[in-house]
Amino acid sequence: MPNSQSLDGIESRLFTTRDFRLASGTVLPELTLAYETYGTLAPDGRNAVLVTHGFTSSHHAAGRYAKGGAPSGLKDDDAGTWDKLIGPGRPIDTNHLFVVSSNMLGSSYGSTAPRSINPATGKPYGPDFPRITVADIVYAQKALLDHLGVRHLVAVAGPSYGGFQAFQWAVSYPEFMHGIVPVVTSPTSTTTAADTEALIDRLAKDPNWNGGWYYDAGGIRTAMTAIRVATLKNYGLAEQLRQMQPAPADIEAAIVAAAKPWAEAFDGNSMVVLRRALEGFDVTPHFKGIRARVLYVICRTDKLFPPSIVPGVMSLMKAAGIDAQYFEIDSELGHLASGPEAGKWGPSLARFMAELMQKG
Repeated sequence: MPNSQSLDGIESRLFTTRDFRLASGTVLPELTLAYETYGTLAPDGRNAVLVTHGFTSSHHAAGRYAKGGAPSGLKDDDAGTWDKLIGPGRPIDTNHLFVVSSNMLGSSYGSTAPRSINPATGKPYGPDFPRITVADIVYAQKALLDHLGVRHLVAVAGPSYGGFQAFQWAVSYPEFMHGIVPVVTSPTSTTTAADTEALIDRLAKDPNWNGGWYYDAGGIRTAMTAIRVATLKNYGLAEQLRQMQPAPADIEAAIVAAAKPWAEAFDGNSMVVLRRALEGFDVTPHFKGIRARVLYVICRTDKLFPPSIVPGVMSLMKAAGIDAQYFEIDSELGHLASGPEAGKWGPSLARFMAELMQKG
């Protein structure tokens, strides 16, 4: 890949609309999404790429913030999670593409979520936040894109939970994009109501839990830190750190240090809302309606979405007539591989994006 400069002076912006109707029929009086953009939208509004993010991450996908511009929980000098993939001359080339990276409805970092103020009570929604679906998350992103003047997407791309969204986009708006790039993910979720209850039980171990009404009690940092440490280990951060050959105790300390800022910024109730949205998620019955081309990417060592799921997914896509190709990232970094291992799969992404851009 070209050795190009990173994007600088990135801003996190907010989009707000009113009376947003969820799939359940519930209406949010106000919906806000945090987002970032990179590159310039073409006059015809057809050179855009939507980048979606993972379960517990943010919409900071590329570049570095302007001084003092990082939203709460992020740092000005933090590079975006896909910084090596998005930018001038990179696989998602901002010399030609307008990239929108949207925070999820229900997530932290500025979007409408359980920590937001409920207009009916003047207090945070907390556990009363309405139940949402992955489709609701996509509908909210479509409203953002409409606001920005995007008329058609070249692609939707994202890792993990972002991959669920990419598949949902292809189902909800089949004519709106040329392709999707779901990474370290699946078109189905194995999450059950029991899994969500297990998460709540872990959060409830924090002495401040109070049935989810902890905002006036200083939050639930103890439980959130413990959950984040376990998550980062499961995602493969220890393997990533081990490449620098520190002592085992130093690896543990580094993981705890990485977990603490996230535990301060991310809301436990958001984890519950986003986990519930995955219960029963399965777009495979709608595969025949997909018109987008697919680049499906998995990491060889990912424990969450192992390569063993690939034959079944690819077989279903082929049977539905979907133009799909597969790439496996050969990495020890597991679920976290797509960002740091950009050099290993970026060339395949660049070729795929170039082919999509030829469609105009």
